[in-house]
Amino acid sequence: MQQTTVFNKWLYFFLLLAVCINLSGLCIPLMNPDATLYATIAKTMVLRNDYVNIIVNGTDWLDKPHFPFWIAALFFEIFGINTWAYKLSGIVFTLMAAVYTYKFAKALYNKDIALWSVLILLTAQHIILSDNDVRAEPYLTGLIIASVYHFYKAERGNDYWHLLAASLFAGCAVMTKGIFVLITIGGAIVGHLLITGQWKRLLHWRWLIAAVLTIIFTLPEIYCLYEQFDAHPEKIVFGQQGVSGIKFFLWDSQFGRFFNTGPIKGTGDPFFFVHTTLWAFLPWSLLLFAAIFQYIKSGVRNPRAYEWYCMCGGLITFLLFSASKFQLPHYLNIVFPFFAIITAQYFCSIVQQKTRKLISITQAVIIAILFSLVFALHYFYRPENINLSIWMAVGVLVVLLLVLPAKASAAWHQRIGFACILTAALVNVYLNGAFYSSLMKYQGGSEAAMWINKHNPQKLPVLQTGDKVNFAMEFYLDQPMINLADDSTVVLPHGMFMLYAPAEAVNNIASGRRVKPLKVFDNYPVTRLKPSFLNKKTRNQQLAKMALVLVDAASKN
Repeated sequence: MQQTTVFNKWLYFFLLLAVCINLSGLCIPLMNPDATLYATIAKTMVLRNDYVNIIVNGTDWLDKPHFPFWIAALFFEIFGINTWAYKLSGIVFTLMAAVYTYKFAKALYNKDIALWSVLILLTAQHIILSDNDVRAEPYLTGLIIASVYHFYKAERGNDYWHLLAASLFAGCAVMTKGIFVLITIGGAIVGHLLITGQWKRLLHWRWLIAAVLTIIFTLPEIYCLYEQFDAHPEKIVFGQQGVSGIKFFLWDSQFGRFFNTGPIKGTGDPFFFVHTTLWAFLPWSLLLFAAIFQYIKSGVRNPRAYEWYCMCGGLITFLLFSASKFQLPHYLNIVFPFFAIITAQYFCSIVQQKTRKLISITQAVIIAILFSLVFALHYFYRPENINLSIWMAVGVLVVLLLVLPAKASAAWHQRIGFACILTAALVNVYLNGAFYSSLMKYQGGSEAAMWINKHNPQKLPVLQTGDKVNFAMEFYLDQPMINLADDSTVVLPHGMFMLYAPAEAVNNIASGRRVKPLKVFDNYPVTRLKPSFLNKKTRNQQLAKMALVLVDAASKN
């Protein structure tokens, strides 16, 4: 492998820029349904001082393990219950993934490749999106690469402190998403040892210790599930009694989804993650595909001369997800550290002029396409009230893109890489500063909650109906919310209260009582964007009208 190139001080500037991009969505309101659901669960834990039971809408909830909610709740305890505290809890784990990506790439290659691995990871499009719409993946991304790194160090140096750390991170990863994460972690280590003919090293008793430690570190999750579900077979979960939380955690939540036999089902497309990677890993996705092809092509000739940790950890998981019947784009984030290292080692080692020219043209086309998409989005969407500072930031980035790459470095890969990073920064400064800031005005639940917080000094009861996944209102409301999921069985409070409901259903829900209109909110499912919504001319046709009214204690008569 090529020796470390001459270090360029500009890499630190771009590293800081990449971190800032991931922080740029910190104060944008949380999106329904997942981010607001997770934040609401953590909020409920803090308010109830109950970190064992996961409660949603006042009832027991069995789907995801506890670890992300514990971390978010910890940040709420420290910084208060708010948007940025929740997002920061996830971003910290993204930055942890960056640190361990650097450490792992440096151990495998050199400092130059390690720094580029971090830059590629932090500017991959879906990493930035996930730090705005925080779910379980930022936590999982950091935990998995940390576990793999420490297992690598433990296997190479017989260091049992590394073995302890690796097992701790593995246990936390299991408590974040389930036992399938062990396939990614184990696949990286086992795959490398098998391919390089070192399979006898798998028979070392350190792995038995690692298995025992990982189980021990997972016991808090087992205990919580037992206390909430297995110890209470009378509870109704998934429409039936006698549901085992432990069984769901160990089997149904992972294997059940993979084989489509569990209570939560999906449909699968074997090429889903191929086209997902094309946009999710932008602006580096085509470089990644080229890197994988070249690595496998060269590696099969002399497999013992190459490292296979990243290839096995990334591709085994990629193929597993592709075979699954339950697929979502953000699932892929957990292998982005591996993909970043694979891409960086290829990107930093290209010497053929023909290949360099082809990549230069390809990346220039990608940059042009990204610019065109942002321009088209702005032209059709027309976000309202863009802050002047956003336009200034965009202008500065455009100037830097035109001037800085050629001035900052004579190295070919750095010039191309700097242009890609500046493009990623420009795209996401616009998205977070202009587009998403405007988009969240169409999330009626959060907008209504913020309005109520300012206009309900009497703390009148707040009821909402017509939106079964309106966790945004519950999270942002400064008081308890009553969720009326079924209009036909509504039992209204005797006194005066506020009602948030579809405008056309208000009078029916009020059951003849006097109603005073307060405000009407436009509502749209902001995580399911359609061209007809993105086009300002046709947007109104896609909006639902949600009314906030004051319902009197007395009837109209």
